[in-house]
Amino acid sequence: MNGPEEPTQVDRDPEEPSQVNRDPEQPSHVDVDRLARLLGDPDLTWLVERVRRRMERDEPLTGPVSLTAPTTAERAAAERLLGRGPGAGRSLTVRLEAVDAVLRRSAISPGGLAPAITALTGPVTSIADARRREAEAWQAAYTPLSDVRHELTAWADRLRHDGLVRRLARTPQAAKTLLTSTTAVLRELPAAPAISLPAFAARVLGDAHALDDGTPLATVVLSAVRVLTGFPDGSGAEWRREAWASAGLLRDALSSTVLTLGLRGTPALDWMTDAGEPAVLTLRQLTHTPPRTAPAVVYVCENPTVLATAADTHGPTCPPLVCLQGQPSAAALTLLRHLHTHGSALRYHGDFDWGGLRIADALLRRVPWHPWRYTATDYRTAVAATPLAPPLTGTPADAAWDPGLSMALAELGVRIEEETVLDILLSDLMR
Repeated sequence: MNGPEEPTQVDRDPEEPSQVNRDPEQPSHVDVDRLARLLGDPDLTWLVERVRRRMERDEPLTGPVSLTAPTTAERAAAERLLGRGPGAGRSLTVRLEAVDAVLRRSAISPGGLAPAITALTGPVTSIADARRREAEAWQAAYTPLSDVRHELTAWADRLRHDGLVRRLARTPQAAKTLLTSTTAVLRELPAAPAISLPAFAARVLGDAHALDDGTPLATVVLSAVRVLTGFPDGSGAEWRREAWASAGLLRDALSSTVLTLGLRGTPALDWMTDAGEPAVLTLRQLTHTPPRTAPAVVYVCENPTVLATAADTHGPTCPPLVCLQGQPSAAALTLLRHLHTHGSALRYHGDFDWGGLRIADALLRRVPWHPWRYTATDYRTAVAATPLAPPLTGTPADAAWDPGLSMALAELGVRIEEETVLDILLSDLMR
């Protein structure tokens, strides 16, 4: 049997434990050429890899390592390394103390096994050290959040722990960049006056597409916008457009509209009101030229049939009426906030069903209003007058303005649409 280039026999039994040097930085000379011939044999790759894994895990380089079902070449390589047969059997076992002794006594690696593995395979990084450094890097990645305003403190704390940033950014470096941009955006919100979303992104971030749908930055910023503006949770393109608009960022200032009747304050509105005709206002109009006046009371309905019939019935004499046409749009919210801020009292009516309660609740969380024949008493009266009312379906919802309303819906189990009580609503609109 051929032994290594230098004698590998030692004065003591190599099976006895030896003090293995674990410090790969120890200044001991390693004969790289001879080491490559000794441990660089491809049939010893399994042994080198086992030692390296132990070093990565900060485990002692002592005791046996075994290879199941070794090849004849792998057995022969182990025999050449140790200068004797490692034993028979179905597995191949090598004690690391024996390999360490060979390396020291042959002067191939006077510092032992750890420096030899480092010289042969490159620097070894401790897994524990790597994890510690990664944890420190992630902690540093969140430092930009320390600059957020007071009302976003709780949001920032949640963001540090809910895993969203890690999922979006993947690395600490990318996370820090993401959060730095996030805080830069939040310092400028809500935008006043309202501005195009791409124009805002170009001004603040130098990239008009930085807040496009699907970008990590847009996702994180929108989560903060909900806190800043009270915009309800949701999903979908329409929801995102309205959420941005709530912070003064207009993704599309023309497609978001609101239907009005009897409202004044601009030349166009004055002309339409004098003609007794409904007006459709875009978000662009409302952000650039909002009404200059605010009436004492503004009625708000859910369905366009109410407004259209009011126009037919009352024409130019109809008091100010705003129609949501379902979920409140960015344009509707912008108009109602403007009117409320300037002193208008808002009175709201919607469908008596679970969907109507959700729409009313979403509006109430955004702008204050008082019920317009939209209480439990009004519902019971309408049900008594409508014997063929359709059954109530869907998931129950609360009515914060009148908790008894949701209880009444659950009790009576029928839905009353606005069109059913249209005559009563129209009578309220008589001047």
